Amino acid sequence: MPSLSTQFVGILVWTLTYSQSVLAMPTSFEKRQSETVPPYVLSYAPKVWLHPQDQSFPSDIGAQLVHTKPEVNFKVVDGAPDPLTLDNLASLNALGGSNVYLTSVDDVSKNPAWLKGVKPDGNGKTNGATTAAVIVNDRGSGNVDAYYMYFYANNPGPIVLGQEVGKHVGDWEHNMIRFKQGVPQAIWYSQHSYGQAFTYAAVEKQGQRPVAYSAKNTHATYATTGTHDYTIPGVNIPVGPLKDYCDQGILWDPVASAYFYSYSAASNTFKAYDGTSPTSWLDFLGKWGDQEYPDSDPRQKKIFGIDATAKYTSGPTGPQDKSLNRRDVCLPKENRACFVSPFIRP
Repeated sequence: MPSLSTQFVGILVWTLTYSQSVLAMPTSFEKRQSETVPPYVLSYAPKVWLHPQDQSFPSDIGAQLVHTKPEVNFKVVDGAPDPLTLDNLASLNALGGSNVYLTSVDDVSKNPAWLKGVKPDGNGKTNGATTAAVIVNDRGSGNVDAYYMYFYANNPGPIVLGQEVGKHVGDWEHNMIRFKQGVPQAIWYSQHSYGQAFTYAAVEKQGQRPVAYSAKNTHATYATTGTHDYTIPGVNIPVGPLKDYCDQGILWDPVASAYFYSYSAASNTFKAYDGTSPTSWLDFLGKWGDQEYPDSDPRQKKIFGIDATAKYTSGPTGPQDKSLNRRDVCLPKENRACFVSPFIRP
């Protein structure tokens, strides 16, 4: 039988352990929300290699509104605020909602300068431009998902049979890292309509920060350099007609110029960690670019008349539409199971 002193030590250890666990347990969703960005969200934030030949750099989120006007069915929205800003963008939800397109005021076929974005400096910072947003969803019990959202003013699109296809104004891509008790478990790489998931241990890193590769002209995010076929999104078959190209050009550090928010899944609301950054734009349900041009538009071209090969397509939805409270690491997709690969694959 253990001595009284041994029993006392055991009880003391158990009591301290239990007390710490109770103190660490969240009593409500509100109490889980940190008043500052969780330090591990920054410590493990991805760095992004831009392709050396891609001239469409990350872009200031707010500047996109300066160069666009809200339209529904190619007509300017009546009653829209003027000027349109990140603080009032969600007001467009009552004026057309998901049918609103932030349409370029310039002829995009002439490649106006603003579409080129801002080239990161030697430290990876986009000076004078806020080009990313970090959204933190505390799911409770030590489970936290951090979404690293990357914005580009322009998606030039790939070359297929000698023609650009899938060009569009505005481009949102992202990584998501799932944390458990502050330790990264897995990471998602968005690619076109789907993407890939890997364990944190599997991916390339700089120090402890995972690396992403932004594909030339499409900005799809990959875990490796090289050529990636995305004819079947997320599969990356060895050969196919639709290819992304990744390489080490300029290294971009998205969190060096970003907004930071916590997200409440219960109320579908965002809160700026600094208390001052705009939040209205996160609630915007419309598209961040032009509506796909009709066949009658002289700028529009299609290979053999096939709709899927349109030169110009519609702009994307924003962070609100990226499944910020997803069950799995993967973006939810019908009839597709989430596979988190423990090794790097193409």
